[in-house]
Amino acid sequence: MPADKDPGALRTIGELSQQLGVAQHILRYWETRFPQLKPMQRAGNRRYYRPADVELARRINRLLNQEGYTVRGVQKLLRDRNGGEAPEPVESLAAPAQRDAPIAEHEEPIGVDVFRLIALRNRLSEALER
Repeated sequence: MPADKDPGALRTIGELSQQLGVAQHILRYWETRFPQLKPMQRAGNRRYYRPADVELARRINRLLNQEGYTVRGVQKLLRDRNGGEAPEPVESLAAPAQRDAPIAEHEEPIGVDVFRLIALRNRLSEALER
């Protein structure tokens, strides 16, 4: 985050891209998949992300790239939780996390008990936090 900007200031797509470590085209893709992510657009279609947009993009990024959710899983989570608002932290959503975090985007059965793997991952994560 630029040091000279106030935390409540608007962010450009370049600044948010750099802050999250994702390409700008990924942010534009997320806008097509997550209707809750609606940055302001000014002249020349320049995007300006409000603090709430930045927080939502952070959560989407975390869910997709760290927690292992699929785009469809995050869409469902955002739709089901808080009336379409950003989700609660994943730690408090154990059952939906297991249900909505398939291994692959295509979500076809692969002969592995995904729920056992997720439970194992959660137990390992808890053990590492101690």
